[in-house]
Amino acid sequence: MKSLIPVLSVIILFSFSSCKKAEFESFNGFAQGTTYSIVFEKNKAITADSLHKKVDKILQDFDMSLSLYVDSSILSRINRNEDVAVDNYFEEVFRLSSELSVLTGGAFDVTVGPLVRAWGFGPDDHKNFDVRRLDSLMRLVGMNKVSLENGKVRKSDPAINLDFNAIAQGYSVDVVAVCLKSLGIKNYLIEIGGEVRAGGTKNGNLWRIGIDRPEDNNVIPGQNLQAIIRITDRSLATSGNYRKFYVEDGIKYSHTIDPKTGYPAKNRLLSATILASDCGTADAVATACMVMGHEKAIEFINAHPEFSAYFVISGVDGNYETWMSESLKEYLTEEGQ
Repeated sequence: MKSLIPVLSVIILFSFSSCKKAEFESFNGFAQGTTYSIVFEKNKAITADSLHKKVDKILQDFDMSLSLYVDSSILSRINRNEDVAVDNYFEEVFRLSSELSVLTGGAFDVTVGPLVRAWGFGPDDHKNFDVRRLDSLMRLVGMNKVSLENGKVRKSDPAINLDFNAIAQGYSVDVVAVCLKSLGIKNYLIEIGGEVRAGGTKNGNLWRIGIDRPEDNNVIPGQNLQAIIRITDRSLATSGNYRKFYVEDGIKYSHTIDPKTGYPAKNRLLSATILASDCGTADAVATACMVMGHEKAIEFINAHPEFSAYFVISGVDGNYETWMSESLKEYLTEEGQ
């Protein structure tokens, strides 16, 4: 799915109390062009090895539905206008994408596929953007131009391409969470490419999630943290433009494309961390906030108390500024503070 370096670091809080503690197991893997890790309370019904195999199978099936990087996936075939029926993964992500496009006023839009490719952030990483093509590309953007009818995607123009990279990875975390819950696992932490969902606690301690400092040279997750957030029974996703970009003729172009202008988003918001009940929503809303910029994003979050947010903003003096939801203040610690 996303071939991005995660912008989150998972930090496990260990307790050294003398009382009897539950045992936890963990395993790591590779999927969607990135890594994943899972920590869960030991369960008699399943071993770490068997759960590892289940998760690998889920993520393989997920890629076959929604990955732009798998040529035979349902998404790739739909983008080539092949006659193919969607599966449940595709249907659910399409439905959620439509709802979130409306919620964010179009700042999140999965029809930006042609623009993403034109700017060189698609699977082939080849830039061919030309301002003379902008009008024709913009005519392909808009959730009102696609629909899902009787298991088939309908497009108003065959050149429309869908790109679920800003939501699918988060949603895959939710799918894995459903699997763990079905096995009776209540205390767990799932991280896929930096998108996180936490269930319960680790021996009574909230799960700790590190947010990396949004610096262009901060390429090793966890090495230089901006903040640590403690969560339980919540999902968290961070979007930032400091690890996937290129510089051309002295201008920095980020991978976040504004559906309303057709250009990479350019504003003072360096990273947006969103907490929501599900990870697919957190993933998409984080991207939408990056498109909006910090002022509109703050207005949006204040108008939607179902979300919590932590923003890192480029200050006018070159230093970092931060903003966080009131609901986060007792659960977030800024590093160096």
